[in-house]
Amino acid sequence: MQLFENVEKELKNGKINSIYLFYGEEQYLIETAVKRIKNIFGECIKGINYILIDETNITELISDIETPSFGYQKKLIVVKNSNLFKKEGKRKSSELSNFKEKLGKYIMQNMDIISESVILVFMEQEVEKQELLQIIDKNGVVCKVDYQKPITLIPRIKEICRMYNVTIENSEVQYFIENVGTKLQDIINEIRKLIEYVGNGGKIQKEDIDKLSTKNLESVIFDLTDNLGKRNIKESIIVLKNLVYEKEPIQKILITLYNHFKRLYFTKIALKNNKDIIYALSLKPNQIFLVNKYKLQAKYFQEDELKNILKSLIDLDYNYKNGLIDLNIGLETVLCRYCS
Repeated sequence: MQLFENVEKELKNGKINSIYLFYGEEQYLIETAVKRIKNIFGECIKGINYILIDETNITELISDIETPSFGYQKKLIVVKNSNLFKKEGKRKSSELSNFKEKLGKYIMQNMDIISESVILVFMEQEVEKQELLQIIDKNGVVCKVDYQKPITLIPRIKEICRMYNVTIENSEVQYFIENVGTKLQDIINEIRKLIEYVGNGGKIQKEDIDKLSTKNLESVIFDLTDNLGKRNIKESIIVLKNLVYEKEPIQKILITLYNHFKRLYFTKIALKNNKDIIYALSLKPNQIFLVNKYKLQAKYFQEDELKNILKSLIDLDYNYKNGLIDLNIGLETVLCRYCS
């Protein structure tokens, strides 16, 4: 297993390996890495020296490896969402299972041929431990690409701004990430709006971010909970209605709100017992920056209050599923009940 940063450096220096397996949450970076591989590889003629494979034609992979790339020294084969690296479970496909075993043996026995004639790139979202994964790892490059930490994203965002002669301070970049999240495609879409707004030679300020950036759901829920903790029911309801107006699914709002209060409850317990909050909340590396926000919000609520809110949200979900209450009205009722 290799770090994406190391693979990225190799690709920037024009070095490519014979086999890659990229997988993980951050599909934008995976797509970017594959584009770099294509650029290094050179001219791609689809069906001749450039082959695309997915789950519908995965069993043709070995045949495609063995077919000469007429007129070209090597062939680039990109395999996307093949299901090769998932366990089949009880209803496993005997054809796919047999092919996985066949492919693993083929790679082990024919690495010399593959190295000379093929660049083989797998792009997956999820990967489970199995023999084929181990074979790829032994003979090629396996790289998990998760959402990036803010410390990694900050220089990326500043570099994008620099390319357009726009400046932004680290504190504003941090605030920007807290608002839009750590998914790189969302970050790029939002930073481009800000770059266009401030223009050539401009500087992005906090008020620009507040004015133009589309906050992710988690950030909006933090705003709602801040207002709720301060007993500002009017602003809490406005935030909730804005989410509904922006066509955020109401069931998703309920689930996100429940999970947020559950994390606040776990934070409260962890603080009381002097436990590690990162561990208590099972935060991913790209979420660690949220610890201070959870700690600050937890101070607004008593432990019993958080338990009661969680119970109210569970009861609301039950009543909604049984047709006893409208979910919009129910959520507003839960918020008003807390502030009363």
